[in-house]
Amino acid sequence: MKDGLSSKEPDKKLAAVCGLYCEACSLYIATTEDPARLTALAKLFQLPEEEMRCYGCRSEKRGPYCRTCEMAPCAAERGIEFCGECAEYPCDTLKAFQAERPHRAELWEDLERIREVGYREWMAEKREHYSCPRCGTLNSAYDLKCRKCGEEPGCAFTAMHREKVEEALRIPPGGRKGGSGNSGKAEENQELP
Repeated sequence: MKDGLSSKEPDKKLAAVCGLYCEACSLYIATTEDPARLTALAKLFQLPEEEMRCYGCRSEKRGPYCRTCEMAPCAAERGIEFCGECAEYPCDTLKAFQAERPHRAELWEDLERIREVGYREWMAEKREHYSCPRCGTLNSAYDLKCRKCGEEPGCAFTAMHREKVEEALRIPPGGRKGGSGNSGKAEENQELP
């Protein structure tokens, strides 16, 4: 893989209890490497930038949605690391969460994969899944084009789920008409965490 992503040691705080891969979250990307994206997301949600910052599910600093997450405290109370380990999996809370947004489309497969190979191997696979096939940049599920080189699709996830992602972003199939002078990049990246 390009950009050295395959050699990066997985950090468990970026493996969400629910089975999401935090490194491919728009808020995480905005917080750690894209200040303009953070500003745009803060404006979209009408929150101060500091409240939007997120360093992953298991970190001390989580974004607005993750701060109110029901799954993390539930898992902690039950003494489990991931929802897929629970005797009540999948619960109604997790089912509703999964159905809510397209970036959660692969949640069941991801939780199963974590059980099969462990979170470290799963994270390496997810890093590849969300990386640009041309330059290796890690993109979010809502980056229809690579945020670095412009390759379309930006990653395997958006290739597989493009229609649902476009619907969530309210982008008509085939692209955005008109423009804001920035090739639609800010609009394409206005994901809900």
